[in-house]
Amino acid sequence: MFSNFMVTTWESATIVALVAGVVGFFVVLRGVAFPAHAIPNGAFAGAAGANLIGINPLIGLGVFSLGAALGINGLGRRGRADAVTGLVLVMMLALGAAFLSQTTEYEPQIFSLLFGEVLGVSSSQIAPIAVMGLLCVVAVGVLYRPLMLTSIVPDIAAARGLRPQRIELAFLVVVALATTMTVPVVGALLMYSLMMGPPAAARSFTSRPGLAMGLSVAFSLLVVWSSIASAFQTNWPVGFFVGTFSAGLFGLGRLYAWWQRRFR
Repeated sequence: MFSNFMVTTWESATIVALVAGVVGFFVVLRGVAFPAHAIPNGAFAGAAGANLIGINPLIGLGVFSLGAALGINGLGRRGRADAVTGLVLVMMLALGAAFLSQTTEYEPQIFSLLFGEVLGVSSSQIAPIAVMGLLCVVAVGVLYRPLMLTSIVPDIAAARGLRPQRIELAFLVVVALATTMTVPVVGALLMYSLMMGPPAAARSFTSRPGLAMGLSVAFSLLVVWSSIASAFQTNWPVGFFVGTFSAGLFGLGRLYAWWQRRFR
């Protein structure tokens, strides 16, 4: 379980879990689950296009995830945000299907982009993943107070001169950066599981922001580590355990919240 190639897996998955826990906390707090779902799933089209023309998939991921973030924020100002997000997602998925249909590696490529290759991460990928992960955490740290104010008390934030649309754009760019670093490791679908399940469970256990963010990171690490260990022991897909453990944690959180309301 801790052989040389597995050490790289543990390292990359740990970085991804840390970023997912931090960014996912604000995804849940701000109620932007749909854009957080659309950006990773749409960005896989960029990786497919990059693979088709023979360049680094990270470039395609970065361009398409940033484009999706800018499109959702810009068009959402002039229409219903959920409808705009859905249209951006559909357009990206259509492009991804078109790109993948032009390559002979259709099945393995789509599986890798959607579900990741956490057991196949090379040591050369650790440095870029770590750098982009650090940028995400630093960006959230810089935006922490504006994000909290615009998420919890938007009226007070506006009175203090903060512009919610700009804060929303900045946060979506952070989500795009997180997408770029995580999709090659855990895939578009599993990234969404990590950004939703553990943070939502953490909010069920406590309403204190700092503690909730810490729990979100801890739960993300727990899910990733236990999923890798379970996959190694059972030879089942890592994604199955990530989704199942994330949902299980959320269920426990809701039970705890119900118990507090019922008996306290």
